[in-house]
Amino acid sequence: MLLVSACLLGVDCKYNGKNNLNNKVLNLLSEDTLIPICPEQLGGCPTPRIPAEIVGGDGADVLDAKGRVMTKNGEDVTEYFIKGAREVLKIAQAMGIEKAILKARSPSCGVCSIYDGTFSGKTKKGNGVTSEILKRNGVSILTEEDI
Repeated sequence: MLLVSACLLGVDCKYNGKNNLNNKVLNLLSEDTLIPICPEQLGGCPTPRIPAEIVGGDGADVLDAKGRVMTKNGEDVTEYFIKGAREVLKIAQAMGIEKAILKARSPSCGVCSIYDGTFSGKTKKGNGVTSEILKRNGVSILTEEDI
């Protein structure tokens, strides 16, 4: 079983109400059981929603109370992102999941690279909040770009 960002499976849960359907990820259904998750929705964020990025670090900094997740219009949504990450971790632990495929560059799901907090499309090194909490708990993370 694999955790997978629901947007990659065609679920309209992306910030703009759309999805990031990825056929390579979808084709994994023939090999594995895929468990769709959207940390932002699990944390209580609506869909659609104002875009958000991590300011003052990365997902590790957010979990360690050193960084914040802010929307493009300046609203602090950190607690929603932390709650969503914790909910995804609960699912992973309850189901014994050891591997996840998450959306690249997302403030929740990004792995090794996330948007830089300026809403300019630029990236910086670091993990999203959910990726970080999963990694801290032994889950191996890939993005759709690794498939």
